[in-house]
Formats: sequence, C-alpha cells, structure tokens
Amino acid sequence: MTQLLIAAATVAGAAVPAIAADPIAERQAIMKQNGKDTKALVGYMKGETPYDAAAVTALFTSMNNGAKAFGSKFPPTSKTGGKTEAAPAIWEKPADFKAAVAKFQTDTGAAAAARPASLDAMKPLFGAVTANCKSCHETFRVKEQ
Repeated sequence: MTQLLIAAATVAGAAVPAIAADPIAERQAIMKQNGKDTKALVGYMKGETPYDAAAVTALFTSMNNGAKAFGSKFPPTSKTGGKTEAAPAIWEKPADFKAAVAKFQTDTGAAAAARPASLDAMKPLFGAVTANCKSCHETFRVKEQ
C-alpha cells in the first residue's frame, strides 16, 4: 500500500506540468490531487487506514509540490473561460491570494519535512494544512452550484 500511495503521489505531481498551457485545467488538476491526498490523510486520521509514516510524508510532499506550482496558475486571461470556481477576489486582492498560497506552501512543506512518525505527530500538521483549505476557499473560491 505504501508503494502504491508514494507512486500515485509522485506520478500525480509529475503529471500536473504536463497539461500544456491551460491554467484552468492545471490548477484544477492540482486541486483534484489535493483532494485525493486529503482523503487519504483522513483515512489515517479516522483510523480507517493503518498508519504509515512514509505514505503520510509522500502525501504531504505531493500537496507541497502542488502548492508550489499553484500560485502561477491564475494569469489574468484565466478569470473566465472554461469551467472555473476561481473567485474574482483572486485578481482583486492579489496580495491576499499570494499570502494564502504562501501559507499553504509553508504548512505543507513543514508537514512533509516533519516526516511524522506517528498519528499523534501527524494530527497537528494535518490540522494546520487543512485549515488553509477552509480559509482560502471561503475567500477565493466560488462554489459551483
């Protein structure tokens, strides 16, 4: 299972840049991978998946790789066109958006670097990482109805 999760996270991280010149598709691919990574981490949090430190580190690393690429996927030409949930606030408050992305990069990087050896060590890292999701989505996402 560990090898499968590590391989999936590695392939997903490598696949994101392969989507050529479509920033909407690129950022959606990053968010989709973040969702998969978060779902896998929730399995550990709930005790549904036996704790695996290497797999957890790989999941946090995958999220950090996406976070590093994410901020550049919002050029002005991608405000509209295509199916997007990006809120106008991204372009209206670029410094705030940049700060939110930087915080997510920092928190996912710290979680990956910590290499949590146990569920107890993972819990506060997971909380810090997922708090970013909620705060960013409240301001910078328009939920599709």
